[in-house]
Amino acid sequence: MTVHFVGAGPGAADLLTVRAVELLRTSPVCLYAGTYLDPEVLAHCAPGTELIDTQHLDIDQITDHLVQAHRSGKDVARLCSGDPSIYSALTEQTRRLDAHAIPWDVTPGVPAYAAAAALLGTELTVPELVQSVVLTRTQARSTAMPDSEGLANFARTGATLVLHLAITRIRTLATELTSDYGPDCPAAVVYRASQPDQLILRGTLADIADQVEAADLRQAAVILVGRALTPALNCTVSHLYDPARQRHV
Repeated sequence: MTVHFVGAGPGAADLLTVRAVELLRTSPVCLYAGTYLDPEVLAHCAPGTELIDTQHLDIDQITDHLVQAHRSGKDVARLCSGDPSIYSALTEQTRRLDAHAIPWDVTPGVPAYAAAAALLGTELTVPELVQSVVLTRTQARSTAMPDSEGLANFARTGATLVLHLAITRIRTLATELTSDYGPDCPAAVVYRASQPDQLILRGTLADIADQVEAADLRQAAVILVGRALTPALNCTVSHLYDPARQRHV
C-alpha cells in the first residue's frame, strides 16, 4: 500500500486541495501533527479512520506506524503542516520508507508564507523594488544551520524575508536585520494563519518585537520582513502589464 504525504495547508479545513481531501477520505490511517492542525481538517477523514497524533512521537515511532499500516494493507495519509517541501521532515521519513520498500507520494499544500501573505493582502515581490523571497529559519533549540546560510547573508540582498520557526527570537532577529533593512522597514507576524485563533501583527523592525512579546506568541507564527510590505505601496508597472508594451504586441 502507499503512504501519501499530504500538505495540510496553514490549518483551515477548506484550504486543502481537492486531491488532499480525497486522500483523507479514502485512507484508513491518518497521521497528523496536532500542534499545528485545526481539528476540522480531520473531519475530511471517513468514519472509522485510525487517527494518530504525532506531536509527541519521534521519527522512528512515526515510521513504525507507517510500516505497520503498510503490512496491514492500509493506505496512509501523512498530513504535513503547510506544504511538504518546506520543514516537513519529508526526507527523513521517505528514506526510511525506501529502506522498507514502501511506496509513497506527495500532494502539495498551501505553504504558511502564502497564507500569511494572503491575510496581509500583500504581494511579496514588487517590480523594481524586490524580486526575491527568502524562506529560511534561524537556530535556537533546533537543527544547526549551514554556515553559509547566516541571516546576515540573506539580509544583504534586501529580499523579502520569511522566517519560520523563529518567533521566540524575534527581538534578536529584529536587531540583527535593522542594519541592512533600517528600523523603519515594515515587518509583520502572522500567528496560526487561517485558523480561528489567528492573529496578525503589523509594524516595523523597531516595534514588532514589542508587539510579539505583548501577545506572548511562542510558536506557529511566521515573520515577514521587507519593503514589499509597505502599506499602500506605489510601484512601477511590471513589464508584462505595461500599457506601452501592450500597444506593441
